[in-house]
Parts: sequence; C-alpha cells; structure tokens
Amino acid sequence: MKARFVILLWSLLMCGSLAAHASPAEKISEFRLAHGEGHVIMDAALNRIALQQATAMAEKDTLDHDVLGNFSSRIAASKAGRAAENIAYGYDSFEKTLEQWIASAEHRKNLLLPNATRIGVASAKSAASHRTYWAMEIAGDYEPRAPAASRKTPIAGRQQPAAQACRVRLLGICF
Repeated sequence: MKARFVILLWSLLMCGSLAAHASPAEKISEFRLAHGEGHVIMDAALNRIALQQATAMAEKDTLDHDVLGNFSSRIAASKAGRAAENIAYGYDSFEKTLEQWIASAEHRKNLLLPNATRIGVASAKSAASHRTYWAMEIAGDYEPRAPAASRKTPIAGRQQPAAQACRVRLLGICF
C-alpha cells in the first residue's frame, strides 16, 4: 500500500512538473494555434542548426544572424522550402525569450511562418559576459520524397521488351 502511494505521489509530481515545463515546440504550437497556424514539432536537423548558431553567438559574444554565414546556406541542409530564424540574448529561460519574440513584429511574423511544421531551438551561454544566446529555426514546405524506384527484377531467362519511341502520344497513351 505504501509503495502504491509513493508511486502515485511520484506520478503526480512528474505530471505536474511536465505540465509546468512544456517543450518549446508545445509553447510555440500553442501560440501558432491561437493565431490560425498549425502546430510544429521539434526537428533534429533544425535543433543542430540552432545549436550551432547559439554557440557561435555565445563564443563571439555577439547577436548576429550571419555569425556562421548567411542564413540561406546554413538552413539548406534542412531541405525546407520555407524557413526563418529568431535570435535573442539576455534571458535565461525559453519562456521569457518567447515573450520577447512575440512582442517583436518581425520575430512574431517568423513564429507564425505559414505552413511551418518543424522547429529547432537552442541556447548557449557566453563565457565572457554570461549572457544566454538563443536561436530558433522554424521551417516548412518540405519537399515530398521521391517515390522509391521499382524493385521488380527481371525473371532469369525472360527477355524484357525493348523500349519503343512514341510516334504519337494521346491522353498519355503511346502509339
């Protein structure tokens, strides 16, 4: 009985703790849904890009989108059709940083990027100034994956028909 009580108490504490500390994706999704946009999920590639950006800003102790090169070249690896970046420094918590971004017209516009489905968020602390630098990458319009090539293999001993050039194509039919 005592063990069940401890497990129940621990479960309640953990659930309360998790509710109090929603992920950046949940917080951004909540904001986006309240403003007519869809939810977003965390993405490993975008998290890596955000971490590289936040770390570089912290190491150089400068707030700069181009600290590692231009955004277009940095975000290309994500294969997103549309993307935006928010950066900030000064707040130790994501919640305060998000409030700052929501209050800024340009940052708010990025948070509400149409068709965004994925985000990456990271922070890094400057050893020199002890400022916390933040980077958020938000992206969408991902290219659909190409269909897998046909996996049919020719049957041994069977000759495949030779490819013919179409003389006339009508409604997708080759004559």
